[in-house]
Amino acid sequence: MAKGYWIARVDVRDPERYKDYVAAAKPAFEKYGANFLARGGEHHRLEGGVRARNVVIEFPSLQAAVDCYNSPEYQVAAAIRQEVADAEMVVVEGI
Repeated sequence: MAKGYWIARVDVRDPERYKDYVAAAKPAFEKYGANFLARGGEHHRLEGGVRARNVVIEFPSLQAAVDCYNSPEYQVAAAIRQEVADAEMVVVEGI
């Protein structure tokens, strides 16, 4: 079964409140088997627009990645993130 990946590009407007998002999201990530492959860190723009924070999260399957996002646990966290950060997020299937 192919793995699923969240790819998120984020500009955090309120770093202190973003910590609340991270804490609120943790139960969903644990429940759905999230494995962080990249979480912020140094990056280099090659083409197109960029955001300050780039995150890649691996899940056991595409369905687990989608289910995590749609879970009640993550939706509580998403509401916080949407108040304190601007983001683009996609879910992709691995090969």
